[in-house]
Amino acid sequence: MSDETSPSPVRAFLRLPGVAPQAVCGLLAQVTQQVGPIGVVLVVKESTGSLALGGLAAAAISAGAGLARPVQGRIIDRRGVGGVLVVTALLHLGALLGLVFLAARGAPGWLLVGLALAAGVGLPPVSVSMRMDWGARIGPEGRTAAYSLVFLVQELAILTGPLLFGALVAAASASVALGWVAALAGAGTLALARVLRSPRPAAHDEGRGRVLRLPGMPTLLGVVLLLGGAIGALEVGMPALASAQGRPAVAGVLVAMLSAGGIIGTVVYSARSWTSPPAVRLIWLLAWMGVALAPLALLDSLLPAGVLLLAAGLTLTPALTSTSLLVDELAPASRAEAFGWLSTAVAGGGAAGAAVAGGAGEQGGPPAIFALAALFALVGAALALARTRGGQQGGVRGAAG
Repeated sequence: MSDETSPSPVRAFLRLPGVAPQAVCGLLAQVTQQVGPIGVVLVVKESTGSLALGGLAAAAISAGAGLARPVQGRIIDRRGVGGVLVVTALLHLGALLGLVFLAARGAPGWLLVGLALAAGVGLPPVSVSMRMDWGARIGPEGRTAAYSLVFLVQELAILTGPLLFGALVAAASASVALGWVAALAGAGTLALARVLRSPRPAAHDEGRGRVLRLPGMPTLLGVVLLLGGAIGALEVGMPALASAQGRPAVAGVLVAMLSAGGIIGTVVYSARSWTSPPAVRLIWLLAWMGVALAPLALLDSLLPAGVLLLAAGLTLTPALTSTSLLVDELAPASRAEAFGWLSTAVAGGGAAGAAVAGGAGEQGGPPAIFALAALFALVGAALALARTRGGQQGGVRGAAG
């Protein structure tokens, strides 16, 4: 994976007009991505007394977002990002505020779950919109840096959102905290819709609405599904390991180590000018992740686990960036819809991975969960490698299609 070092791909991109304010707006617009499910659980449980109903509402948000992403992407391909961001911002904000308002007045559980589903459907496609806009403003040689920065902004939002929410909960209540964070995200999304400079979509419709039938796309989605499975398994494995060691609070530290690895990996990955194809990079990144996670199946110590999670995290965001670069090759006329399907695959894989990991943990404890996460990553690498060697139309058309 050695390539020539670029003099300044990130600096060249950051010098483009408007990128910095767009990044700030994008960060604010995504603060509910992690907060939404957590906040809904707390608000619904506070109102109804049922944790199961709160969990169902949180699942409804995730399901709604997964179902809506490809549809949102298809509309973006046809009409651009501005209108979609505005409509989804209003729907997402209205649904969350409605849930907070009605929960406080004893609304029935089915209505709260329905509003949570609407909030998920309306979760603004911020990452997709930024990839579309930034990708259009820079040539293919700079898109590794551009897409990496998109995912870095998303990662920072996922980190800062819960911190802000926690502070507001401590100062007031879960309902107040969710309302304010939702308002902040809505304002950020509306501001982003104004500052993005996305060009008008091309008039041709080649490939639009047929993303799943494009050569290589099913394979790419399969690889991304496995990557999502690894992420979902880790989300179960980290708190399971901390609890098994009698230190449940350390789960947050383990999550932070994985996230820190992702941030470091993003900075390194975006600072290079790569000559190897994204498909080849994806194979190596997934293989590295699997190899880094495999020893966790043999360890029961928290310190080495944190180091290995940091090492695995180094590949996480670069792998997601590589899949976006492959979309540029496979679906140039329908990139937003394809990006939407990637989001759906990650979410679906994460849900399946978490569910399977829960069962594995019941039988074999944390080691079985981490072994499963490593297996998901290695099988993803093997699938990508098999397609590369199959030579399907080159690139990821060769790799992860």
